[in-house]
Amino acid sequence: MGSQRFPGFLLVMFLMMVMMGFLLGSSQAYQFHVGGRDGWVLNPSENYTLWAPRNRFQVNDTLFFKYKKGSNSVLVVIKDDYYSCNIKKPIQSLTDGDSIFKFDRSGPFYFISGKADNCNNGQRLITVVMAVRPKPQLTPVPAPQSPSPVAAASPTSSPPYLPETPAESTTDNPTDPSAPAPAPAPANSGSGCFTGLVGLVLGASIGFSSLMLG
Repeated sequence: MGSQRFPGFLLVMFLMMVMMGFLLGSSQAYQFHVGGRDGWVLNPSENYTLWAPRNRFQVNDTLFFKYKKGSNSVLVVIKDDYYSCNIKKPIQSLTDGDSIFKFDRSGPFYFISGKADNCNNGQRLITVVMAVRPKPQLTPVPAPQSPSPVAAASPTSSPPYLPETPAESTTDNPTDPSAPAPAPAPANSGSGCFTGLVGLVLGASIGFSSLMLG
């Protein structure tokens, strides 16, 4: 059983070594050979104005200039001296025949031949070094918060209970002074008729008695 685990451990170690080698290789600087096989010459097989744009230069990369020592040189100049082929005030002069120049910053770099005639005939080079990008920082993702027991029990809150107010009466309101007083109830018609009939009978009796006595 231990022998079965051993090959798996070796495989994991091998993969880790491959990944580390890839990361280290990708972070190393690269050296560019100016002019390719032709080197730093007046008329290379690929013009310098075409060679430079198709390459991606980064900080710490290097340029290798191959030329015959004593017959040519490389001058690092400013922009104005590049376009005017001014060889009198170089920033840096490379003359050893196998010159290496290292990019120490981002931005443009201007190179011309140490011979003014060669510069005027096209032996000059512009390179643009890419800006250094900071490594992205991973921000921790906050853990989701669990809902409280009250919120879980009642996901939606009901509105508070409001008692209904009874509608006010518009016909019977004894406390309203502006309301008209109720009309008196009519008299009992039955008792009025009986009283009138008794009076008529008494009157008729008195009148008949007076006629008989007279």
